[in-house]
Amino acid sequence: MKILLLLLVFVCLSFTSVFSQNYTDKQNMPVSTNQEPFYPKGEKEFYEFVNKNIRFSDEAKKANLSGDATVSFDVKADSSIVNFMVITGLGMGVDEELQRVIEKAKFSPAVQNGFKVKMNMMVTLPIKAN
Repeated sequence: MKILLLLLVFVCLSFTSVFSQNYTDKQNMPVSTNQEPFYPKGEKEFYEFVNKNIRFSDEAKKANLSGDATVSFDVKADSSIVNFMVITGLGMGVDEELQRVIEKAKFSPAVQNGFKVKMNMMVTLPIKAN
């Protein structure tokens, strides 16, 4: 009987150690985002900045090109833009022009656990060439 009881206690203790969580690995640590990257003057001002600085090709103007372009980019801790990618483009040189204009913009970086970090942003911009 003592052996059975000892075996039962041993099994219970081994299960508790198996199911306990060990957070010594930093990749498995919970991460809290205090602030995502953003344009300091606001979203409306960002759209105005893009529309004011974009230069449409003659082809886009003649076609009266309009639609939504979705772009993705990373905002680094120093506020610079890297890894620009067009998700949904419009063509006719607009995609390249969006990259040129957005890379000139300065964003406030993301903050996680009190530190500035690189974080991805995805933005959909309404475009109308006129």
